[in-house]
Amino acid sequence: MEEQLAELAAQVAAIEAKGNMTNTMFAETYYYLSIPLMIIIHAGFLAYEMGASRAKNALSSGVKNILAIAFVIPAFYFFGWWVYWGFPTGFSLSEGPNGISGAAYANSIAWPWGDSAAYMGPNTEDQIDGVFWGAFTLFAATTASIMSGAVIERIQTVGFVILAIILGGFSWTLAAAWGWHADGWLVQDWGVHDFGAAGLVHAVAAFFALGVLINLGPRIGKFNADGTANHLAGHNMPFTATGLMLIVVGFWGFLMACLVVGGEAWSWGANFTTIYGTPTNLGALSFNILMGVSGGIIGAWLFTRDPFWMMSGALAGLISVASGLDIYFPSLTFIIAIVAGIMLKPAATILENMGIDDAVGAVTVHGTMGIFGMLMLGIFASGYPALTGEGAPTVSFIGQLVGIVVFVAIGFSTGYVSSLILKMVGMLRVPEAAEIAGLDTVKVPAQAYPEGIMASPPASQ
Repeated sequence: MEEQLAELAAQVAAIEAKGNMTNTMFAETYYYLSIPLMIIIHAGFLAYEMGASRAKNALSSGVKNILAIAFVIPAFYFFGWWVYWGFPTGFSLSEGPNGISGAAYANSIAWPWGDSAAYMGPNTEDQIDGVFWGAFTLFAATTASIMSGAVIERIQTVGFVILAIILGGFSWTLAAAWGWHADGWLVQDWGVHDFGAAGLVHAVAAFFALGVLINLGPRIGKFNADGTANHLAGHNMPFTATGLMLIVVGFWGFLMACLVVGGEAWSWGANFTTIYGTPTNLGALSFNILMGVSGGIIGAWLFTRDPFWMMSGALAGLISVASGLDIYFPSLTFIIAIVAGIMLKPAATILENMGIDDAVGAVTVHGTMGIFGMLMLGIFASGYPALTGEGAPTVSFIGQLVGIVVFVAIGFSTGYVSSLILKMVGMLRVPEAAEIAGLDTVKVPAQAYPEGIMASPPASQ
């Protein structure tokens, strides 16, 4: 009898071990697939910004996007990942509430050398850390691409790369440590909930860009002597609209990577959860992503028939509901997204009237809508648990507002100060003659259309 019980126990243990391995392999594959989907975001930004540039600057705008992803990846590998795990409780580097965060934990898993090197390179016994790091790395690269569009046609390439490293390797990562980490002080003390990173990715990147734009100044010819603005149209609207649609495609990878997949590698069981441990699933994303995209487009279409703003409305709709994609009912998502689409063009015009030349409306799409989305969650999800577990903090309007203030402050202060230093040493803006001639010729050097763009034939009389 004892032998039979022992054999049965061994069989049960083997089945459990096999199930845990299957769950872990699924989690590994899940995050691995989210990475190429997020790279589609960068293909979208590439097309979007090249099309929104004038022909003489098209390749220069593309080069910035290529360099952004290239430089942010190693920046996040060498120090960005450590910042996320090292600073959740603030700048004290002390242990977090559950005893697994802070400098000691970051040192043990996030440095590419020493004892933690096993987690930061090929390791046959570690089936999750590499792909989870990869997903976070693409979040970091996305922040740099958000900033990139705002500053096209007049920024120095090297200066832009430095700014991208600061934003992707530090600024947004600090915000994520505080508001996108179960031990983050914004989560623990204020109940901040930002599932889809409307604030800690989009708003941080947008207000970083705003700080840069203040020091960078407008493009030549953008504003008249009386302060009125001129429209500097990009050379290829179809390319821009296609790029924006590719960003929407990539958002599926971005948002699926915001889920935590249950398995042996995690302590929250075998189900999908948010990064805060609260329950959700892929069905919630399927309903709400689609309703957010459609609502944003419809809202922008109601206010303007411009295809640029309609496709930007798709992004605005998604960002405006991103904080609550895990819990919103689809009809509420649709309503919030429509309002965001309606707000989009007027909000961009207000910024332009303040003398800010945001070439693609990035500050409005990602910043204004990120703030709007976090506030909406504070209203509609007030009282919802911000974390899993008994006695967990709850979502509140005041808590979301505090999160907004912190995210905006991190983004704007680091963007403004770093770009001011670059301006002082002559590394921020290209010379006037180079800007007039076009950056493709003087900075790439190549031309997107060396034989010229054929003009449409005149209409017959």
